[in-house]
Amino acid sequence: MSDSLIVIPTYKESENISRIIAAIFALPRSFHILVVDDNSPDGTADIVKNLINTTYPDSLFIEERKGNFGLGTAYRHRFICALQHHHEHISDIDAHLSHPPADLLRLYDACQTNGADVAIGSRYVKGGGIQNWPLDRILLSKYASVLCAPRHLASCARHYCGFCVFSPPRIRSYRPR
Repeated sequence: MSDSLIVIPTYKESENISRIIAAIFALPRSFHILVVDDNSPDGTADIVKNLINTTYPDSLFIEERKGNFGLGTAYRHRFICALQHHHEHISDIDAHLSHPPADLLRLYDACQTNGADVAIGSRYVKGGGIQNWPLDRILLSKYASVLCAPRHLASCARHYCGFCVFSPPRIRSYRPR
Protein backbone atom coordinates (compact mmCIF):
# COMPACT_ATOMS: atom_id res chain seq x y z
CA MET A 1 0.00 0.00 0.00
CA SER A 2 1.23 3.46 -0.84
CA ASP A 3 1.36 6.30 1.63
CA SER A 4 1.03 8.82 -1.21
CA LEU A 5 -2.12 9.83 -3.08
CA ILE A 6 -2.10 11.78 -6.35
CA VAL A 7 -5.35 13.46 -7.32
CA ILE A 8 -6.01 14.10 -11.00
CA PRO A 9 -9.13 16.18 -11.66
CA THR A 10 -10.56 15.55 -15.13
CA TYR A 11 -13.04 16.95 -17.58
CA LYS A 12 -12.69 15.85 -21.19
CA GLU A 13 -9.20 14.35 -20.80
CA SER A 14 -9.64 11.15 -22.82
CA GLU A 15 -6.62 12.00 -24.99
CA ASN A 16 -4.24 12.35 -22.03
CA ILE A 17 -5.51 10.30 -19.12
CA SER A 18 -3.86 6.98 -20.01
CA ARG A 19 -0.50 8.64 -20.65
CA ILE A 20 -0.44 10.62 -17.38
CA ILE A 21 -1.45 7.56 -15.36
CA ALA A 22 1.17 5.34 -17.03
CA ALA A 23 3.85 8.02 -16.53
CA ILE A 24 3.09 8.29 -12.80
CA PHE A 25 3.05 4.53 -12.25
CA ALA A 26 6.37 4.24 -14.11
CA LEU A 27 8.08 6.42 -11.48
CA PRO A 28 10.36 4.68 -8.94
CA ARG A 29 7.96 5.38 -6.07
CA SER A 30 4.67 3.77 -5.10
CA PHE A 31 1.60 5.97 -5.55
CA HIS A 32 -2.14 5.69 -5.42
CA ILE A 33 -3.99 7.76 -8.01
CA LEU A 34 -7.49 9.11 -7.56
CA VAL A 35 -9.12 10.49 -10.71
CA VAL A 36 -11.96 12.87 -9.92
CA ASP A 37 -14.00 13.07 -13.12
CA ASP A 38 -16.67 15.73 -13.59
CA ASN A 39 -19.00 13.84 -15.93
CA SER A 40 -16.69 14.03 -18.96
CA PRO A 41 -18.71 13.53 -22.15
CA ASP A 42 -15.68 12.11 -24.01
CA GLY A 43 -15.39 8.83 -22.07
CA THR A 44 -12.55 9.80 -19.74
CA ALA A 45 -14.15 7.90 -16.84
CA ASP A 46 -14.60 4.76 -18.97
CA ILE A 47 -10.90 4.79 -19.87
CA VAL A 48 -9.96 5.06 -16.19
CA LYS A 49 -12.36 2.28 -15.18
CA ASN A 50 -10.86 0.05 -17.88
CA LEU A 51 -7.36 0.75 -16.54
CA ILE A 52 -8.57 -0.10 -13.02
CA ASN A 53 -10.02 -3.41 -14.21
CA THR A 54 -7.13 -4.46 -16.44
CA THR A 55 -3.91 -2.92 -15.15
CA TYR A 56 -4.04 -1.03 -11.83
CA PRO A 57 -6.74 -2.63 -9.65
CA ASP A 58 -5.09 -1.83 -6.31
CA SER A 59 -3.63 1.59 -6.98
CA LEU A 60 -5.97 3.49 -9.33
CA PHE A 61 -9.33 4.80 -8.17
CA ILE A 62 -12.03 6.98 -9.64
CA GLU A 63 -14.72 9.23 -8.31
CA GLU A 64 -17.31 10.10 -10.93
CA ARG A 65 -19.25 13.25 -10.19
CA LYS A 66 -22.56 13.90 -11.92
CA GLY A 67 -21.81 17.46 -12.96
CA ASN A 68 -18.98 19.86 -13.64
CA PHE A 69 -18.14 21.02 -10.12
CA GLY A 70 -14.74 22.47 -10.93
CA LEU A 71 -11.19 22.18 -9.73
CA GLY A 72 -11.73 23.75 -6.32
CA THR A 73 -14.08 21.03 -5.12
CA ALA A 74 -11.94 18.28 -6.67
CA TYR A 75 -8.91 19.58 -4.82
CA ARG A 76 -10.85 19.95 -1.57
CA HIS A 77 -11.84 16.32 -1.96
CA ARG A 78 -8.13 15.34 -1.94
CA PHE A 79 -7.87 16.14 1.77
CA ILE A 80 -11.00 14.21 2.66
CA CYS A 81 -9.74 11.11 0.82
CA ALA A 82 -6.27 11.42 2.31
CA LEU A 83 -7.68 11.63 5.82
CA GLN A 84 -10.08 8.71 5.30
CA HIS A 85 -7.43 6.43 3.83
CA HIS A 86 -4.48 7.55 6.00
CA HIS A 87 -2.24 8.78 3.20
CA GLU A 88 0.85 10.57 4.46
CA HIS A 89 1.33 12.77 1.38
CA ILE A 90 -1.09 13.99 -1.23
CA SER A 91 -0.47 15.77 -4.46
CA ASP A 92 -2.26 17.24 -7.44
CA ILE A 93 -1.37 17.09 -11.08
CA ASP A 94 -3.38 18.23 -14.06
CA ALA A 95 -4.18 15.58 -16.65
CA HIS A 96 -3.24 17.72 -19.64
CA LEU A 97 0.48 16.91 -19.28
CA SER A 98 1.68 20.47 -18.82
CA HIS A 99 3.53 19.38 -15.67
CA PRO A 100 6.20 16.66 -16.01
CA PRO A 101 5.11 13.70 -13.83
CA ALA A 102 8.77 12.97 -13.00
CA ASP A 103 8.90 16.28 -11.13
CA LEU A 104 6.54 14.78 -8.55
CA LEU A 105 9.60 13.08 -7.10
CA ARG A 106 11.31 16.45 -6.55
CA LEU A 107 8.19 17.83 -4.85
CA TYR A 108 7.92 14.79 -2.57
CA ASP A 109 11.60 15.10 -1.75
CA ALA A 110 11.07 18.74 -0.73
CA CYS A 111 8.49 17.58 1.80
CA GLN A 112 10.17 14.40 3.05
CA THR A 113 13.82 15.35 3.04
CA ASN A 114 13.67 19.11 3.48
CA GLY A 115 10.67 19.19 5.84
CA ALA A 116 8.38 21.43 3.78
CA ASP A 117 4.67 21.34 4.59
CA VAL A 118 3.80 22.14 0.97
CA ALA A 119 5.86 21.99 -2.22
CA ILE A 120 4.46 23.74 -5.29
CA GLY A 121 5.72 23.19 -8.83
CA SER A 122 5.63 26.27 -11.02
CA ARG A 123 6.48 27.07 -14.60
CA TYR A 124 7.45 30.59 -13.47
CA VAL A 125 10.57 29.76 -11.45
CA LYS A 126 14.14 29.18 -12.57
CA GLY A 127 14.17 26.00 -14.60
CA GLY A 128 10.43 26.16 -15.28
CA GLY A 129 8.92 26.91 -18.63
CA ILE A 130 6.03 26.67 -21.05
CA GLN A 131 6.04 24.66 -24.25
CA ASN A 132 3.46 24.35 -27.02
CA TRP A 133 0.78 26.55 -25.45
CA PRO A 134 -1.39 28.96 -27.43
CA LEU A 135 -1.18 32.62 -26.49
CA ASP A 136 -4.60 32.69 -24.77
CA ARG A 137 -3.56 29.80 -22.45
CA ILE A 138 -0.29 31.56 -21.57
CA LEU A 139 -2.15 34.78 -20.77
CA LEU A 140 -4.70 32.94 -18.62
CA SER A 141 -1.92 31.21 -16.70
CA LYS A 142 0.00 34.43 -16.13
CA TYR A 143 -3.18 36.22 -14.98
CA ALA A 144 -3.93 33.42 -12.51
CA SER A 145 -0.36 33.66 -11.20
CA VAL A 146 -0.80 37.39 -10.59
CA LEU A 147 -3.98 36.68 -8.63
CA CYS A 148 -2.03 34.19 -6.51
CA ALA A 149 0.81 36.58 -5.81
CA PRO A 150 2.25 36.38 -2.26
CA ARG A 151 -0.38 38.58 -0.63
CA HIS A 152 -3.09 36.24 -1.91
CA LEU A 153 -1.12 32.99 -1.90
CA ALA A 154 -2.51 31.50 1.30
CA SER A 155 -6.14 31.66 0.21
CA CYS A 156 -5.43 30.67 -3.38
CA ALA A 157 -3.08 27.77 -2.64
CA ARG A 158 -5.55 26.39 -0.12
CA HIS A 159 -7.94 25.52 -2.95
CA TYR A 160 -5.88 25.16 -6.11
CA CYS A 161 -2.25 24.67 -6.89
CA GLY A 162 -2.39 22.47 -9.96
CA PHE A 163 0.93 20.79 -9.23
CA CYS A 164 1.86 20.42 -5.58
CA VAL A 165 2.50 18.05 -2.68
CA PHE A 166 1.13 18.39 0.84
CA SER A 167 2.89 16.75 3.78
CA PRO A 168 1.33 15.16 6.89
CA PRO A 169 1.15 18.31 9.08
CA ARG A 170 -0.73 20.16 6.37
CA ILE A 171 -3.10 17.21 5.75
CA ARG A 172 -3.90 16.74 9.44
CA SER A 173 -4.62 20.45 9.88
CA TYR A 174 -7.33 20.40 7.17
CA ARG A 175 -10.90 20.75 8.38
CA PRO A 176 -13.63 20.24 5.72
CA ARG A 177 -16.20 22.98 5.46
